[in-house]
Amino acid sequence: MAKQSSTVPKKASPAAKKPAATARKKPAARKSTKKKKGFDYPWRTTLVIVLLVLFSPLYYGYVLNFFTGAVRWVKDIGENPHYRTYHSFQIRIPARYKIHGIDVSYAQGHIDWQRVKQMEEDSVHISFAFIKATEGMLIVDSYFKRNWREAAKNGIVCGAYHFFRPQKNGQWQARFFMQNVTFEKGDLPPVVDVETLDGVSPANMRKELQQFLTTVERKTGVRPIIYTGISYYQDYLAGHFEDYPLWIAHYNQPELQIDKSVKWHFWQHSETARVNGINHTVDFDAFNGDSLAFTRMLIR
Repeated sequence: MAKQSSTVPKKASPAAKKPAATARKKPAARKSTKKKKGFDYPWRTTLVIVLLVLFSPLYYGYVLNFFTGAVRWVKDIGENPHYRTYHSFQIRIPARYKIHGIDVSYAQGHIDWQRVKQMEEDSVHISFAFIKATEGMLIVDSYFKRNWREAAKNGIVCGAYHFFRPQKNGQWQARFFMQNVTFEKGDLPPVVDVETLDGVSPANMRKELQQFLTTVERKTGVRPIIYTGISYYQDYLAGHFEDYPLWIAHYNQPELQIDKSVKWHFWQHSETARVNGINHTVDFDAFNGDSLAFTRMLIR
């Protein structure tokens, strides 16, 4: 039988093998250390804050106040710093006193009390108002009821006054006054305005005035205030009625020129003030004391 030949494949030699491809690793990307152009974070924050301040109404309010104060300082050069001109009120005001007010009657006409209350210049504003109520034994001020109601409604402390006629009975004048005014807690004491003799003697004037004061005090439980001019006081009232609060008129002076022994509470220092809401000139007053002393004067 014939012999079959077999072919066995030869093994490849190790040298013949091709080397395997090696995957090369890409180098890691390095972070750039180069700074970016522009402002860093703190500078941006600062810039934002500055812009907010510059565009803030408060900033311009501060600048305006500073500018206004500087202008006022220049205008006041040479003036007494405690008695300088307040241009919105158009008068000089004794700035040593911190509580200011006005007194009004029909002569001021229709008053916008809201505007009166809102008016202010360099911390000077209207805190109180004395309002004319009656005169003699027959006359009621035509604007009294409205002024008495509206002034109080707008947060102004009120007091009512009677214009005294010495030739008429003091007791009856007091009764007429009290019939037309209702005083309440928080009001200023009632006021009697005495500034004429009406042809009677000083002694008779004082007699009727005492009748008026006694009657009002008995009915209200509070001691009335006496209003008068400085000359009238010195001529006819000095040494009398010393237990009653005193309100003195003395115009256009840096200080009330009265004997230091006289205890006064209110000073009417101008009769030509201009106040928002009032179309006519008006009397301007100062209280001689601080807020605590003012509160103690009020009816309780």
